[in-house]
Amino acid sequence: MKSANSRFILVGFIVPLLALMASAQGRRADFERAASLRGRWEPLLRRFPRTIEWMPHGDGVFWDERAADGRRRWVVVGVDGQRTHGADPKPLGIPTGPIALAARSTWKASGASDQETSILFENRLDQPLRLFWVTTGGELRPYGELPAGESRTQHTFAGHVWVLDFAANDLAGIFVAAPRPGHAIIDETSRAAAMSSSSAEPARPRLTIKDGNIFVLDASGPAVALTRDGTPEDPYGLPTWWSPDGRRVLGMRSEKDEPRRIPLIESSPRDGVQPRLHWQRYRKPGDPLPFRRPRLFDIEERRQIPIDESVWRNAWSVDRVHWSSDGRLVHCLFNRRGHQELVLRAIDAETGAVTDLIRETSPTFVDYSQKTWLHWLDDTNEVLWASERDGWNHLYRFDSRTGEPLGRITKGPWVVRRVERVDEQKRQIWFVAMGIHPDQDPYHQHLARVDFDGQNLVVLTQGDGTHDWTFSPGHELFIDRWSRVDHPTVIELRRSRDGALVAELGRDDVEALEAAGFRAPQRFVAKGRDGETDIHGIIIRPSNWQPKGRYPVIEFIYAGPHGHHVPKAWAWLWRQRELAELGFVVVQIDGMGTNWRSKAFHDHCWQNLKDAGFPDRIAWMRAANAAHPELDLGRVGITGGSAGGQNALAALLHHGDFYRAAAADCGCHDNRMDKIWWNEAWMGTLGPHYAENSNVTHAHRLQGDLFLSVGELDRNVDPASTMQVVDALTRADKDFELVVVPGGGHGVGGSPYVRRRRTDFFVRKLLGVEPERGLR
Repeated sequence: MKSANSRFILVGFIVPLLALMASAQGRRADFERAASLRGRWEPLLRRFPRTIEWMPHGDGVFWDERAADGRRRWVVVGVDGQRTHGADPKPLGIPTGPIALAARSTWKASGASDQETSILFENRLDQPLRLFWVTTGGELRPYGELPAGESRTQHTFAGHVWVLDFAANDLAGIFVAAPRPGHAIIDETSRAAAMSSSSAEPARPRLTIKDGNIFVLDASGPAVALTRDGTPEDPYGLPTWWSPDGRRVLGMRSEKDEPRRIPLIESSPRDGVQPRLHWQRYRKPGDPLPFRRPRLFDIEERRQIPIDESVWRNAWSVDRVHWSSDGRLVHCLFNRRGHQELVLRAIDAETGAVTDLIRETSPTFVDYSQKTWLHWLDDTNEVLWASERDGWNHLYRFDSRTGEPLGRITKGPWVVRRVERVDEQKRQIWFVAMGIHPDQDPYHQHLARVDFDGQNLVVLTQGDGTHDWTFSPGHELFIDRWSRVDHPTVIELRRSRDGALVAELGRDDVEALEAAGFRAPQRFVAKGRDGETDIHGIIIRPSNWQPKGRYPVIEFIYAGPHGHHVPKAWAWLWRQRELAELGFVVVQIDGMGTNWRSKAFHDHCWQNLKDAGFPDRIAWMRAANAAHPELDLGRVGITGGSAGGQNALAALLHHGDFYRAAAADCGCHDNRMDKIWWNEAWMGTLGPHYAENSNVTHAHRLQGDLFLSVGELDRNVDPASTMQVVDALTRADKDFELVVVPGGGHGVGGSPYVRRRRTDFFVRKLLGVEPERGLR
């Protein structure tokens, strides 16, 4: 039996030891360990092959991998889930050369993709061809010529669209890149396919602009003026939206204006001595916008059909032009400036009369930049439409002639993130849902399908994580990849009809990584400011974490209302890890005011960007501390860039009793100084609330330690925004650190120098030691 004295001696030994462990944070060994993380850990992750391809007929998948003995082998998984493999791809039915690409009859915008591939273009015609890539925005970008009888290999990405022609409206071939290298033969067959749709279009007269007016160029005589009132200050644009019968055409008339220009001074040009002054066009909140309105013309009668201009005034945008299949109506989407009214309008092609078909309004804001979506069903005179009218982002169906509601398509306490595909024949929509599995993180993305009438909703992905997918050519199967920050990637083959699992293809192996000290981020959920709403975040600890230690907390913040920002998929998160490795616990949190939860959740940002979800973030950290006492809430720091820079400084201005140190990079500290679209989207029209949300206004309230950084040539956020904060802090006699990087642009906080300075700042202010070595 041990004596009381021995117990006293033991306790007296352990307490100083724990204190010594805590005081050892931020030392040379920590910096060296942090700098070596990537080199030590990346080789230990055994990633399952990411390049998985479809068999020629879409009836299975294949990939190549290294077997246990180090030799290369090919693996095939069929529709029955059976797996076969071998060293030779041919007996397995795997194509070994470029696959023949089918000639298409129509082209559209290229799909976004990061899967590299190539196309061998072979010109079998007797004339040279022009080659164009169709951008993801639907524009044709020239890529040179392909001489007659010659071939050329072009690097591209899967899903990218390529068009070849002899001249405008004289097409020779349309092709879409496949995941595997492809072979595109341009011959009479490809030409016939490409011209099949365009040949059915009616002949259209040529239009041109002269002195701000529209003229019709007649082959039989002189040009005929369609308009005469255009001026250099208020010219007509070239009409481009033709009715199906080619009789009428819609264009836009827009006043000319000179946008605001901001000065940027390059103090230290690399090719000279004297500073240079750069000017950049840069509209800011409240700046005037040119008056843009639609104009309609009857080409057969050579006349303009009058449209009431007054209903188009004070527009942020007028776009999404669409003709009804019978040519009787032309539609435009009108977004009133201030973003509280979004209207789908129909213009009568005979009279020019304007009718509001679908109208979205909000006492806060309509999230036009992230959630606007519509799809025309011309054969049935319907339009599919996204709306938050019931408090969640969902899909609806309307009559495209009258605007009559035909029924909602989706509903529930979850959101439609985006639409993947509309199958008009089967009258089904494939879409991405968030929050549709109530027992999962509401930010996980899942694939779902539903009928146009709202029936037969099927959620096709099930794994407890966030998903992305690739469909087979015939859409019968899809490859499902899912993961979480605390769960490595799993890759599955699933059936599109019902989401049934065909086979698990593989998963990433992190066993060796974890044995080397890797700790996955911890997901943590706590109630927000209202005591009811779940707030989601992650906790990242150093690899040498001790549960009985005490660790300062640094929050990585970005509260931009356009999205949600806490990572959901498995990722290295090196910036966060390297900082944590010095002896910190790093957290990331999505508070109220960020996107893709309910409309009420999102509305907290309205004219209130200084809020940044801080009441939720602080409540979350206090709950995390209650569950994990090693989080030292007496030493909390925060860091962010751009909108996150605005947030980081606001933490010390409005919550300086909680946050002790902040690093703010290239912050939009006053929303009147930043770009027009982003700020008016959440702040509305210019008013006193802009000043109330400004960090400049509240600079005198600074508590704690502040590190500011900015690039003098920031073309995203006006660098004067940071300097105005500096001025206000100086006038308020506040101490702070400032790094201005000559020649630096937006996000200069990620540069090695600023990153080291910021790291050393937190080591000094939160760990209370002088850095022995910075991250470089």
